[in-house]
Amino acid sequence: MPTAYAAMRDALVVAERERAEWSDTRSLDGYDLECVDVSSDAPNRAFVGTFGSGLRRSTDGGDSFERVGRETIEQDAVMSVAVSPRDPDVVYAGTEPSRVYRSTDGGETWSLLDGLIDLPSADEWSFPPRPDTHHVRWIEPDPNDADRLYVGVEAGALVMTEDGGETWRERPPGSRRDNHTLTTHPDAPDRAWSAAGDGYAETRDGGETWDHPQEGLEHRYCWSLAVDPDDPNTVLVSAASGAYSAHTASRAESYLYRKRDGGEWVRLTDFPAGEGVVRAVLAAGTEAGELFAATNHGLFRTADVGDRWERVPVPWERFGEDTCRGLAVVG
Repeated sequence: MPTAYAAMRDALVVAERERAEWSDTRSLDGYDLECVDVSSDAPNRAFVGTFGSGLRRSTDGGDSFERVGRETIEQDAVMSVAVSPRDPDVVYAGTEPSRVYRSTDGGETWSLLDGLIDLPSADEWSFPPRPDTHHVRWIEPDPNDADRLYVGVEAGALVMTEDGGETWRERPPGSRRDNHTLTTHPDAPDRAWSAAGDGYAETRDGGETWDHPQEGLEHRYCWSLAVDPDDPNTVLVSAASGAYSAHTASRAESYLYRKRDGGEWVRLTDFPAGEGVVRAVLAAGTEAGELFAATNHGLFRTADVGDRWERVPVPWERFGEDTCRGLAVVG
């Protein structure tokens, strides 16, 4: 049975299904949350990044948290976190300003993967709301290659390493500059997908080159995406016309799209999207066709890759004006 960890703006919601019933717990009230990740191989160990309060770790399924990495992670703003799909003890954290840290013991100790800000384009990186800085928005470990990481710097570059962070390279041909979410698939070696502020992109050669199949995608400020757990040829993406209509409930208008088997994008009509709905954060579920999406209107689940959606019956009223900052599902 799945458990969803949703990092909202100022609280973590853990929604768990037992048979046909859902229950929820909440923690980290009052913290400014930015991201969350959990591994199905260690489902009670959750990592949550905060803006201003560092990286938090739970070892009891989200009931309680402690700060980790305080002596090594110099930045208090942890904007991205990723647990390796190959080893749950290997964890990566990205910060503002842009740095990448790694733990190999489940978050007990951390080391800096140096060299990221020595890249030639680093002087051009800038996050528009805070233009004097930038951050690591996303870290995506490759499930088929323990040494390969895809890193999205907001905003400025897609950065990669193929030797575990010893060396970095940036801006491969066709890659986006404003990557918000990156994902991979265990059954699709050398493939990766990106939802970016400057559009959608995908690679089939391990990040060497990136293509932009956007036919049918009417809204191209892309925020989040997820791939069917059973079919890497089916991908969903959340999108708006721009940042102005993506993040603030009072002026939001966002949608979900799906692309299958190399065809055009099709807008999903059963999902509660449109006016007043902030961009969804998506996450793959634990079985074929299962995906989750979180917006200011609720946490939703589909069992058929988006044809039909059901709202997960957990209280959501306090989040009516919020954006979801991160979503992870384990089972």
